Amino acid sequence: MPVEFVSVLSLLVVAVFSVWCFKRVNLPPILAYLFAGIIVGPSALSLFDHPEQMHVLAEIGIVFLLFTLGLEFSVPKLKAMRHLVFGVGLSQMVLTTLVAATIAYGFGFGLSAALIIGGMVGLSSTAIVIKQTTEMGTLNTPRSQLAVSILLFQDLAVVPFLIFIPLINSASETSIASLMGLALLKGIVVITSLLLIGKWVLPKIFREVANTRTDELFVLTTLTVVLIAAGFTYGMGLSLALGAFIAGMMLGESQYKYQLESDIRPFQDILMGLFFVTVGMRLELPEVWAHIGVIILGLCVMLVLKILMVRASAMIFNADANDAWAAGFKVCQMGEFSFILASLAVTHQALEPEVASVLVSIGILSMACTPFLVANSVRFANVFAPDDTVNTLNNAQVLEFERNNHVVLLGFARVGQSTARMLDMEHISYVAVDIDPIRVQESQTANEPVIYGDVSDKSILHSVNINQAASVIITFDNIAKVSQCIQCIRSFNQTIPIIVRTRKDYALESLYQSGATQVVPELQEAVLMLVSQVYHYSGVPMSRILKRIRNERKEHYDHLHGFYPGETTEVSYANADTLKFMHAINLNRSAWAVDKTIAACDLVRYGVHVKKIKRGNEVLESPNLDVVLRDNDILVISGKPRRVERAERRILDGH
Repeated sequence: MPVEFVSVLSLLVVAVFSVWCFKRVNLPPILAYLFAGIIVGPSALSLFDHPEQMHVLAEIGIVFLLFTLGLEFSVPKLKAMRHLVFGVGLSQMVLTTLVAATIAYGFGFGLSAALIIGGMVGLSSTAIVIKQTTEMGTLNTPRSQLAVSILLFQDLAVVPFLIFIPLINSASETSIASLMGLALLKGIVVITSLLLIGKWVLPKIFREVANTRTDELFVLTTLTVVLIAAGFTYGMGLSLALGAFIAGMMLGESQYKYQLESDIRPFQDILMGLFFVTVGMRLELPEVWAHIGVIILGLCVMLVLKILMVRASAMIFNADANDAWAAGFKVCQMGEFSFILASLAVTHQALEPEVASVLVSIGILSMACTPFLVANSVRFANVFAPDDTVNTLNNAQVLEFERNNHVVLLGFARVGQSTARMLDMEHISYVAVDIDPIRVQESQTANEPVIYGDVSDKSILHSVNINQAASVIITFDNIAKVSQCIQCIRSFNQTIPIIVRTRKDYALESLYQSGATQVVPELQEAVLMLVSQVYHYSGVPMSRILKRIRNERKEHYDHLHGFYPGETTEVSYANADTLKFMHAINLNRSAWAVDKTIAACDLVRYGVHVKKIKRGNEVLESPNLDVVLRDNDILVISGKPRRVERAERRILDGH
């Protein structure tokens, strides 16, 4: 067995066991991944000779994370946040870098080394903060928006450092200036190109892909677009994450947003877990133990410094004090790009390896503290700036559909749209989900609350806030898909009413067993409405009409089952086991069943029951099993086509 295979398998086993253990004690999975990385890293088991190779793969997790982040931040939304991104974000980065660099310079570091240390301290972990706030459901709160704005600017601020560090030992100031100018020009060209492609090309591509109704092609196209965008920016000297973010931001305005997010999430979560494992692998325990005092002191100073700098930056731009403190606790750690800057600085002899190792150790420990700080950021913020209107636990706000007690419509074709119009008449709030891209586009253009997505996908159901819905209506007629959808809904909410529309009632029992609250077969309900009108015009009292209809529904439309087949009745292999026929059998003197009771005929074994017996001028409706069959009786039986045939042979000749 190859050594590499054993190493990867061992890593997976350690990661699975670590996540399980940490979740058992209510600790976040991020800490479990960091712990697993330490276990398999050079300080313990040392499973990988070249851990940096794993890090290259893990960076793709950051790419997917930034793509999903971009989906949350469309261009109009980013424009609305520009004062936060280029205001609070810029001032936080500048203030933190300068103060941290000044402290480092005071401890004897050179100017270049001090600036690099300041830049490392100024950056925060986009991966951890976004993942944690998303899992908590607080990404759209004002404090999280402020934190994300700071993180977005920090991702942009990485680029000048990536250019600056290799040029530290360059003697020509002119070359540095020209290279910085060239880098700025390339950045403008790259971002503009991606924005134009995202606006004019990507929606058309995804429209064509969605029209094929092939899930695999949709997922494959999503992965390809994300990686191409990331590769394009990386090839132009910018970060992988920047291209993915811009691609997501462009598609965030399309109707495919939620389905894209759903398709990417499994890849993102797995690769992000691998990324945090590689972060843990960087921690060298002997090095930590040798400088434990310096590391702990540096960790405390950095956390306090960054919290204060975020608060000061927010104060400059008149941001809410409570939000500012909470955002400060969210972004006070060191970021993943700081490790890249440390590695680059060591390569170009701008930092000593021992110093870089201490800084990386501080960064990893700060990441380990982050889940706790993020989870309690609002509680800590209330200590410095009390706000009684804030939920001190998590201040969660519900996604983009800020609705409670709403109706969720799954399927927005003819029935779904008709239902929606009736809901509008009573001012009942609803959200619809549909998989037809053209229908979704038309509906969204008309300002209908409809999103594109697979109704059996849990993340899509989460996006429409299924937990807070008053009821769910499933309007499409695909029994297998409906059953799958019901099971997904029940995994969220065991008590929510689920009303299912079907064209006929063939799968009535199976849908109820799957968890449906009420199944409405369109054909049978149409018959009830038709008959109720006939009853009314025939003088039947309304109370009796309503009672009759109520009983039919209660008995699952028993009297509406079965029909006499005709020449135009189509019986195919697909529907032979779902149709119910009614068949009249004339019993003559030689028939086997004559002078025998219905029970003796054992028709139940054939899945057939007797609807009625016509005996001269008398009609016996739903006769008892002890009724004796007589010569010249007309026996009307009901059942599936093949079973009716077998039952008839049994009645006539006893076989």
